[in-house]
Amino acid sequence: MNKVWYLSQINIFEGMNNEDMIEINLLDAINHFNWFPKNTLVQTPGKVREGLFFVKEGKLKLYMLNERGKKITLDILERGNLFGELNSFSLGTKRVYIETMESSLICSLSEDQFKKLMIHRPQLAQKLIKILSDRLKERDDQLEKLAIHGLRTRVLHLFCTLSVKFGVIREGDVLINLALPQEEIANMLCASQEAVSGVMNELVNDGIIKTSHMSVLLSKTMLENKFHE
Repeated sequence: MNKVWYLSQINIFEGMNNEDMIEINLLDAINHFNWFPKNTLVQTPGKVREGLFFVKEGKLKLYMLNERGKKITLDILERGNLFGELNSFSLGTKRVYIETMESSLICSLSEDQFKKLMIHRPQLAQKLIKILSDRLKERDDQLEKLAIHGLRTRVLHLFCTLSVKFGVIREGDVLINLALPQEEIANMLCASQEAVSGVMNELVNDGIIKTSHMSVLLSKTMLENKFHE
């Protein structure tokens, strides 16, 4: 698989034609890393990677630890998503742990390479601002739900958010195409696994979701109602 194809799959480059991709490729801005095996720590708060990074394949989990050492999952990044820190640009990932959820391939831009790319393709700066804005809005929405809503609403909001990022239509419903053990769901919601299990059993009984081993299938009707509230 060539680098031009990979560039076209990264959401900051979405919508660019093949000629643009070839020109960016010729700038020699993208560095490549080896595959990171599943459950590998790519970054810790004490060992931050400098640069702007693109997930080319796989999935990464961003999390923090509370004072008791419990994980609080902040975000899940898939192919095409970005993370990292530059002096001139930050995606807010400096103080977090970043761990692979599956075997993942990552490429990077240094500060100088980033500036060079912005000079040749200034429209990318607008896309970066949009990506950062969307990420901050998603995190603000998550914090709002954590602060003022009960656990059932928080679980539903989380599933709706994940369905947008990882949803696959299956027989009229939406499958979250992501391994979701209940412990991980609890980490995302700052809740106990027991409480999350109770809410999910309620949602199953109400016909809103179906569950199997580490997967969740959402009622399409529920999603449509949610997004038209």
